[in-house]
Formats: sequence, C-alpha cells, structure tokens
Amino acid sequence: MPARHTHARALTVLIAATLLGSACTADDGAGARARVPEPGEKTAEEELAEQAEKTERRLDALEAARLAGTLGVIERVERKPAPGWVGESILNETGDDWEPAVATDPNEPFVYVLHNRYGGERACRNCPDPAMILHVSKDGGRTFGRERFLCDCHGVKGQYDPLIEIVPETGDVYAAWMNDFNVFFSASRNHGRAWSEPIHVHRDVRWGDKPILATSDDGQDVYIAFNGPTAGDSYVSSSHDGGATWTAVRTATGDRYYFAYGGDVAADGTAVFTEITFSYSGPDDEAEGEVFVHALVSSDDGATWSDTVVDTLELGIPCTSKSCYPDYYDSGPALAADGDDDLVMVYNGASEPGGPRTVYARSSTDHGRTWSDRVRLSRLGVNAAFPAAVGLLDDEIRVWFMDQRTGSWNVWFRASADLGSTWTKAVRLSDATSGTVYKSRAGFAEVYGDYGEMAVTSTGSTVAVWGEGSSYFGPGGIWVNRQR
Repeated sequence: MPARHTHARALTVLIAATLLGSACTADDGAGARARVPEPGEKTAEEELAEQAEKTERRLDALEAARLAGTLGVIERVERKPAPGWVGESILNETGDDWEPAVATDPNEPFVYVLHNRYGGERACRNCPDPAMILHVSKDGGRTFGRERFLCDCHGVKGQYDPLIEIVPETGDVYAAWMNDFNVFFSASRNHGRAWSEPIHVHRDVRWGDKPILATSDDGQDVYIAFNGPTAGDSYVSSSHDGGATWTAVRTATGDRYYFAYGGDVAADGTAVFTEITFSYSGPDDEAEGEVFVHALVSSDDGATWSDTVVDTLELGIPCTSKSCYPDYYDSGPALAADGDDDLVMVYNGASEPGGPRTVYARSSTDHGRTWSDRVRLSRLGVNAAFPAAVGLLDDEIRVWFMDQRTGSWNVWFRASADLGSTWTKAVRLSDATSGTVYKSRAGFAEVYGDYGEMAVTSTGSTVAVWGEGSSYFGPGGIWVNRQR
C-alpha cells in the first residue's frame, strides 16, 4: 500500500550520510553490503534527492495554505450518506495527510489506519518528516484514539508507503514502510501500543521502493514485494519466522519498471502479488507505450516466482494537477482473497493512448496462476482509477474505485457475491459536500496519494479510507467511511 515514484532522473545529490545514523535507517546493524552497482542502477542518494524535492514542495504548499487560512476543515462538513453508510469524515482536521492503509481484526473490534503526515509535529528534533501516524479504533471504526507515531526513527529524513496487516490467528499487527528508500518491518503484540524494533528487510539490495505486505494466517510467513535499483526490477523479501529474519530475491529483470499493489498468502502457502509495469523510455524519462498487469506467484516459500502478464492496456489521460507526473492516475492492481483463497484482481487502464481509464475485475480459483475474462466495473468513457478491494466468506468481494463522472473525483463502492461475475449498483462513499477548499457538491479536487484501502470488521462492516486534496502537492487529508 504505497507514494508511487516514477523512474525520473535525479535532480540533486544528497550526501551518503543521509542513509546512516540511526538504528532505523538502512544500516540497522546489518546494512546493505558494499558492492559494485550494476549498469543502469540508480543510487539511493539520487532517489533521496528526488524525494527531498517533492517533500519540500509539499511543505511549501502546506505553509501557503496555513497563511491563506485554507488548511484542513474550514467550515462545517455537510454529508449525504448512502443508505447503510455513516458518511465520510476526516481523520485529522488540520493534518496534511497522505496515502492511508487500513487493517481490521477479524475476531475483535480493532481497526487500524496508518498514513504519513507532512509538516506535522515531530516525534523528536531529529525524527522524520513526513512521519508515520497510527490511528487505532477499539469500536469497529466508530471512534479513534489519540494519534501515535509508529516509531521515532531518529536520523531518518522521511517515511513513506505505509502498510498494515492483521495476523488473523493472533491479532498481532504487522506494519511495513519506507525509511527514506529502505523498507522496514515491525510488529505489535498489544494492539499498536508498542512496536518491535524496525527490521530492514532487504540488506543485500541497495535500496527499495513501493512495498506491499502480505502475511499468512498464523503470521509466520511474511512477504514484502518492492521494486529495486536497477530499472525498477521486481523483488520480494520473505520471512518464515514471523518477520525476525528476511531473504530478498529478484523476481524479474528487464527494462520495465514494476510497482506492486496487492498481495496474499493462501492457506497452502502460495504467495501472490499483483503488480503493474511501465516503460519509462519517453522524453524526460516519462512513461510511454503499453501498461502491463502482472500476477507473481510462488509456491516454494518465495524462493522462485512465476510472472504472468494478465492484461495489457494503454496509458490514460495524463494528470494535469500542479506538478503531477503524467501517469499518476495509471494506478496498480488491487487484490482480494475470499474465505476459500479464491482471488479477485481489480485494476484500471485505457483502451487507447491518452483515453479515459476503465476499472476491471478478474478472478482466479488456482492461486493466481490463471485468470478469468475481465469484467468492467466503471462507466464507459469516464476516467476511473485507484481501485481497492477486500474479500470475505465464500466468493464475496467488495471494492471501491474513484472516477470523474461528475467532473470532480469521487469514491464509488460495489460488491459481488459470486467472485466478481456480477456486481451491485455503485454507491458514492465520498459523500461530504463541504468542509474543505477541495470539497464541493460534485466531489473533491484531486486524489491525494497513490492508493487507499478497505477492510472488513469483525461484525462484517466495510471500512474504507482514502486521500483527498487540493492538488497533487496538496495539502490534503485522509477520509474514512464505514457501513453501519
């Protein structure tokens, strides 16, 4: 669940010391081992420089909004909830919050939301900005307790790409995220009150980006997919002792840049990730050509992986929001598993270059090795993107996606009881019509973050989270809606 970073050229170079200096940075007592970079390999310093510039521009936009009096909630939030839903609300009325992940306990009423925040209070003078912020609900998402930092992580410049999962059999909470451009894992055994020392999961890979986390029901088999330093090649780190130790393997090579967006570990141990790839061979390193949707499958504890191209689509309407990169809306495939470990992949893409994107679903009953024909979920001719999905029971799948049918962005919910063959009518989840400068009766101005997520509580209610903002650089906030 993760900001997606394009394969853009470096803008400046930071000193290597930004990667060192704390138990939470890349070193962690077992840092990346010195080796000769491969041809075409970008350095972590180059990636950090690019990210540092993006962070600075977000902080500038945040300060401008503060001075103008337009930050966060500035008037009463009016809502028109869909039947069966409580109506959307913002998690923090003044925070510049980006890209949320959500997890729910299947046996208890705990709900966890994790995101990063720009320009907020720091955990310490030398702690990261943006920082990972955790929200915990003990009542199924009705209310959330005080915000918490996931870790102090002294010496880290910034934290990105939050991921959070529940171990179904124990209720333990697993989290993964990026400290600068290194992926870390941590666990909580007491509902998020305390967390284990973060562990760097790819010590032999110089840097990692865009992670996705998946765990087995007992929490012993844990997988994190990410892309790496050589043209965005696909990697997966695996642990078979509950996250204590990790081994990373490269699952694909070539000139296509991989981004993981969904993952699952079946009861028989099969691990599946759904990913999207681009060719960044255009002018100024921009994406061009076709978009590939992939399913990566391992049945040998992550030692080897098959890589199947499930669908091929085109790059859609480019993002024109302030400082947005063109393929921002070409988001990746979400993955949901039902109670029998059947899978549904939900993804988007255009039928012609530069055209409106359509959201599709495909199902698999053999752990991602083969997939059904695609089923259309969004309106024809309306730009749609950023799907999220969750499964439960036998063949039951719930999804949301965003589209621009009103001229603004909105979030729409649909459900299936037959593994994605047929779907309920879409209902609008982004039902607040006022409250911030980016909200109106038509929807919201810009998607704030490359993804949101959804989960199902112990009572069967859906909880959905996503980001809305004024522009790609914000500021913006995390919004939540749930079923009654």
